[in-house]
Amino acid sequence: MRSKLFVPASRAELFPKALASEADGLSFDLEDAVEESRKPEARQALAALLDAPEAAQAGKRLIVRINASTTTHFHADAEAIARASLDTVNLPMVESVDEILALAGLLDRLEAERGIARPIGILVNIESPRGLRRAAELACSHPRVNGLQIGYGDLFGPAGIDPTDFEAAQFVRMQVRMAAAEAGVAAFDGAHTNIRDLEGFRRSCAAAARLGFVGKSCVHPTQITAANEIFMPDPAHVAHARRVVAAAEENLARGVGAFSVDGQLVDGPLIDRARALVARAERH
Repeated sequence: MRSKLFVPASRAELFPKALASEADGLSFDLEDAVEESRKPEARQALAALLDAPEAAQAGKRLIVRINASTTTHFHADAEAIARASLDTVNLPMVESVDEILALAGLLDRLEAERGIARPIGILVNIESPRGLRRAAELACSHPRVNGLQIGYGDLFGPAGIDPTDFEAAQFVRMQVRMAAAEAGVAAFDGAHTNIRDLEGFRRSCAAAARLGFVGKSCVHPTQITAANEIFMPDPAHVAHARRVVAAAEENLARGVGAFSVDGQLVDGPLIDRARALVARAERH
């Protein structure tokens, strides 16, 4: 997902526009974007959408950010949204492996009861100092975990850190990226909440892309195009990667593990990187 558009689950009138957007993924929000008294109504609207044919036909990864496992809404949220069309549950404010295991166990039961064949993934939010310190442990905690996502507001706000500070954001990105790399899962950059600052959004996308993040949260449709563009692999890099993959097939078949492509020495890790880049480019 180069772009993942946040959609308040209490705003059903926005659902058709979101499905028709250019975003690779849609993250329907049952947490912060929904006022307490409207959460049951939002769950019902979201369940109806996930059961509707247009949800499966949209060709997007559908994600739902539920309320944290420590809240009274956690179980009701999971019960409402566990549907065959759902790709991933976004779990917020994660600080312990037990929270992930609780959700995984709940999904095990719901999938079995409802005949859902494809396992629903878990996208773990890193948005507290404790969660950041334990990021690798959380990423490696269960096979359902398919990514880590940064939540800058909750992470920086209580500490009095300016969420627009580039150095602070890059420090967090590097830690989250390494944690995701250890687990072999994707890393997604957090939102840039100043909708009018498109140039700042582009800078943050570029900074995350350089570290190997695969996409970014978008809080407004005007951010989607920039995210899709910046997180799309560079054509020249993809062309080089294809040559590496082709050369690897030939050389490895002859028992040669290190060889040169375009004047660069290539071996195991660089071959793996080239294969991953080609696969990512082919998805788009």
